Amino acid sequence: MTAREGSGAPRGIREAMAALLRATGLDAPIARAGVLAAWGPAVGARIAAVTEARLLTADGTLVVAVKTHAWMQELTLMERQLLARLAATAPEHPVAKIRWELMR
Repeated sequence: MTAREGSGAPRGIREAMAALLRATGLDAPIARAGVLAAWGPAVGARIAAVTEARLLTADGTLVVAVKTHAWMQELTLMERQLLARLAATAPEHPVAKIRWELMR
């Protein structure tokens, strides 16, 4: 317990929410969701138009839905470059690998 927590002094909403998320264990999943927002800027408009980043797992696997098999094959070949772009765009959300799935 910090001095501030024990003093009964008011806290800002940001500080209170951060403490609540840590206490409930939701801070890590919410932080991982940040990479989903970084997908479009990292890969560019052309790839973002045919894909949808859906989930970043705890082990660093980014699940991305792709519109067609042809795009899936192309993106599989580009995975190293895409991982590098993600690392540059969202370094606070490390992605170890990408798992592609066909959009339904």
